[in-house]
Amino acid sequence: MNTRNIIAGALAFGITSLALGQVIGKPEDQIRWRQSAYHTMAWSMGRIKTNVEGSYNKDQVIEAANLIQAIANSKMGALFQTNTGTGKGWKETRVKPEFFKPESRDELGKVAGGFSKEANEMAKVAATGNAAAVKAQFGKLGEACKACHDKFRKED
Repeated sequence: MNTRNIIAGALAFGITSLALGQVIGKPEDQIRWRQSAYHTMAWSMGRIKTNVEGSYNKDQVIEAANLIQAIANSKMGALFQTNTGTGKGWKETRVKPEFFKPESRDELGKVAGGFSKEANEMAKVAATGNAAAVKAQFGKLGEACKACHDKFRKED
């Protein structure tokens, strides 16, 4: 069983539990899980960046893009319960208080929707093997990540 299958299985378990209306785990567990997912996406972004800036390997790009897409569509937002705005998972959470304000919901939905859209497009473009198109889409995906970071993530 490869790493992608293990992560997909873990995400599927989490999604199934969340779909059943259960928010599983203590606040620190939820923070840890979402931090793990974000670190996995950052690692995958790094894999794509290495390929578009160096020797291009279509299979590596597809794997990384598919992993980002899976996490982007995992309904991970359920791990942002109001009691997880502060606390520690692997490290102190960096989510800004604005994330949890009712007046931020529309902006949050827009940002999250934009990220999912670009992640889905990244997986489609990666499948073509066109390095130039992947590089262009990677820029769009990076901008979608940055939109959330700028608005809802504290700097270290």
